[in-house]
Amino acid sequence: MWNVLLSFSGLVALIQLLFLPFFPESPPYLLMQKEDKAGCLKAMKQLWGEGNYHTEFDDLMKEKAMTKGTKIMNVLEVLRERSVYPQLCTMLLLLLSLQLCGLKIFLTANLPENIIPYVSLGVSISELISIVFCSSIIDRFGRRKLLCGGYSLMALILVLLETSLLLSDQFLWLRYCSVILIFLFITAYGLGP
Repeated sequence: MWNVLLSFSGLVALIQLLFLPFFPESPPYLLMQKEDKAGCLKAMKQLWGEGNYHTEFDDLMKEKAMTKGTKIMNVLEVLRERSVYPQLCTMLLLLLSLQLCGLKIFLTANLPENIIPYVSLGVSISELISIVFCSSIIDRFGRRKLLCGGYSLMALILVLLETSLLLSDQFLWLRYCSVILIFLFITAYGLGP
């Protein structure tokens, strides 16, 4: 029944899709993109309740003034912009490294096929736990420390994972170390990047 359990994320997405039309647009989107000041204030009141949001509105107006001369770029224009290459390379490397967390790595670790669905479920649970934990510590440590620490931990874990996969035929207990390292990788990803 693990496939039924994993399908609950689709149910949550469906519920979000049904209720999304009843929520207002984002206040920054209404002000900066649509230039609808009244709609922005109305959305603020609808999202945050009654109150005086002139400070937040003034901050949005300042941000709008600062970005007035900038052009909104499409995907192709972003790809042609050399100044964003480091960020694009980082994201590409991150996405490629996440491919190691698929079912293939569990098969490579010579795990019995009947426990692979439970291990996949464990990966999802570890991701959820790390995201909840990260959201509680991000204000204390700051994004920079969490990103640097997360990437460093991920690199170390990937080295250990590769080593455990190479030696898993000689030492059977390393198969389960590989699973634990994958859980740790997902946790490090959730805490940092």
